[in-house]
Amino acid sequence: MTTPLERLNTATTEEATQAFTRCCGSTKWVQRMLAVRPFRDAEHLYAEAADAWARTGPEDWLEAFTHHPRIGDVSKLREKFASTAQWSSQEQKGVAGADESVLQALAQGNRDYEARYGFIFLVCATGKTAAEMNELLQDRMHHTPEEELKIAAGEQAKITRIRLEKLLAS
Repeated sequence: MTTPLERLNTATTEEATQAFTRCCGSTKWVQRMLAVRPFRDAEHLYAEAADAWARTGPEDWLEAFTHHPRIGDVSKLREKFASTAQWSSQEQKGVAGADESVLQALAQGNRDYEARYGFIFLVCATGKTAAEMNELLQDRMHHTPEEELKIAAGEQAKITRIRLEKLLAS
C-alpha cells in the first residue's frame, strides 16, 4: 500500500497542484513545491515548504490569503472554500460554540481589520477559541500595515505546515 507521501510524489502535476493549493494558495509557492518533488520524507517536505514560503513576497502572501475564509464566517467557508472546508472548519472549531456577542465582535473586527489593512485577518486558528481569536484580532489592529502583513504571512506559514501534516495523514 502506498503512503500519502508516495502518492504526492507520484501524482500528476494537476493532482499535486490541487493538493498543494489546498495547503497554500500562493501560485509561486505551489510551483516551487512542484519543482522540488519528490520528497524523501515528511521532514524534507516540511523543510522545502518553509524554504519555498521564505522565497515568496508580499504579492504571494496576499494571493495566499485570498484562499481563506474570514475567521468565523461558516457560510462562506462552505460556499467558496469547498476544497478546504473540512480543514478550515476543524481549524476554526473554536468558533462553533461561541457566544453570539463574541461572534458579532469577531465579525465587526474582521470588517475593521480589512478596512485598515486591505486583506483578511489571518491567524492559525487551531486550538483557539473565538474569544481568543477576537482578542488577537484586536491586539493586531495596532500594527503598521507592513508589520501586520509580515505577521499574517507568518500565520500562513503555520497554517501551511498544519495542512501539509493533514495531507500526509490522509
